[in-house]
Amino acid sequence: MYEEVKTACIYARYSSSNQTEQSIEGQLRVCREFCTRHNIRIVEIYTDRATSASKDIEKRVSFLKMIKDSEKGNFDAVIVYKLDRFARSRYDSATYKYRLRKNGVQLISATENISNDPEGIILESVLEGMAEFYSAELSQKIHRGLRESAYKHNSIGGQIPLGYKTEGKKLVIDEETAPIVREAFEMYAEGHSVADICRTFNAKGYKTSKGTRFGKSSFSKIFRNEKYIGVYQFHDYRAEDAIPALIDRKTYNLVQARLKTVGKAPGQFKAKHIYLLSGKLYCGHCGSKMNGNCNTGDYVYYECYGKKNLHKDCHKRNLRKDFIEDIVVRDALSLLTPERIEEIATVAIQTNTYEVETTTDIPAIRGRLHETRLSLENITKAIEGGLAPETLVKRMVELEKEKKVLEGELKKEEKGVAYLDKEQVIYWLNQFMNGDIEDEDFRRQLIDLFVNSVTVWDEPDDFFKITIAYNLTSLQEKTYRLPKGGTLSDLALNPPPKETDFRRAAARRRFAGGQTACRPPSFPCRKRALRADFPAQPPLLDAQIFLNIASSSPPPRAA
Repeated sequence: MYEEVKTACIYARYSSSNQTEQSIEGQLRVCREFCTRHNIRIVEIYTDRATSASKDIEKRVSFLKMIKDSEKGNFDAVIVYKLDRFARSRYDSATYKYRLRKNGVQLISATENISNDPEGIILESVLEGMAEFYSAELSQKIHRGLRESAYKHNSIGGQIPLGYKTEGKKLVIDEETAPIVREAFEMYAEGHSVADICRTFNAKGYKTSKGTRFGKSSFSKIFRNEKYIGVYQFHDYRAEDAIPALIDRKTYNLVQARLKTVGKAPGQFKAKHIYLLSGKLYCGHCGSKMNGNCNTGDYVYYECYGKKNLHKDCHKRNLRKDFIEDIVVRDALSLLTPERIEEIATVAIQTNTYEVETTTDIPAIRGRLHETRLSLENITKAIEGGLAPETLVKRMVELEKEKKVLEGELKKEEKGVAYLDKEQVIYWLNQFMNGDIEDEDFRRQLIDLFVNSVTVWDEPDDFFKITIAYNLTSLQEKTYRLPKGGTLSDLALNPPPKETDFRRAAARRRFAGGQTACRPPSFPCRKRALRADFPAQPPLLDAQIFLNIASSSPPPRAA
């Protein structure tokens, strides 16, 4: 399964100082054992301590260094204890896994037994989704606790504003630093520039709340902080006169008016576009992938990589991003029926079990343990029947020791694998049925779960032909033909393509770079064309995608 992985780095992380079960040391031990079992050489270890995976990814210094180092080609894979150690946010996970794949680096979970075939893709998606859900659930519980503190107007952590201190969880005026804040407001209201105030304060030896010298940026939050006029705010909860006021409202309003006059709206960052079909969209003319791009006029589209970078004689037109993604997402949503949910859950469980049985020592240990117990039962019956020679008793003692060792090995091995619960899987999929089709995260989850590949051809008279292949093996490919700028309501659904179409598609994929998006093993002709070494296994659903989605927070409800 990991024969092509020769070198790897290990990434370990824990999110708080009181987290011990999945400590850095424990994660490293499991990952090292994994590398030893698969003859993978460890070239680097990256660790982030007491850092959350779901917020402020900029604070995960070692993580970002690892992503940057992946460009150097020093390792073939990143080994993590579990996928949630890599990222709990679906956006972050997709973004950084894409960067790793772009650099030719795999992401491998040491404990979750995920393969790269279609079944493994569904499994990964469900696992990632579950991790995101539990992160969101924990955040929700913390948020409830913070809200209760907010109703009492207590300080709930974070940086204490300059001019205040805490006493008994309440903000009170700090008479030593409060004059600095008052002076800043008065000077700015009188017309002094921020640069003037900064020079004056540094000359007097004043320090910020962090104990550093003042800079121009130091005053941005100070001048806009409503706490200084007694306002307590926590998200949508707001209370007037809940904090001792440092600044009178007249002065505060003068400062706000001047900020509006002299200030300019901050520059807007260029919008980030998430290309939901990245790695799944193919040019039907030359077999190359179609990659996302945008121009200065904010026209966002997919273009043929072969035409642009490989100088192939391909004339495939660019494809508007929202057009093709909307077609694929709505097609995928139509597949999410109650009947198919049962099928998906069954297949996900089967694939999960298959992964455990074929990639761990659990079946072998269970077999040896079963034989040992049978032997003990036979000896016990013999002794109960009156036969108790010394050799028999000695053998019984040996078998008891062996049984204890095997039970320990089994417990240790089972600790490192993830078993899916069918009811839980069905529950998550039922949540997805009510998802908001306009929500980008929900759209991504649908594509990850169902869509294996999308191939597009230009046809005469400004028509497109779109063929969608699925991760679920019971679903045959669909081919749509629709006009440029059309929608699903314009679709003329063609009959399913013949087997020869599968062969041509397989040849295109192999020509374009091989094993990027192979079909499930229920299409043997395509399987052979794409991967001659495709493992023999039952025709199952893509379990890796599915595990990630079940781990996901419930999708946003439609309005």
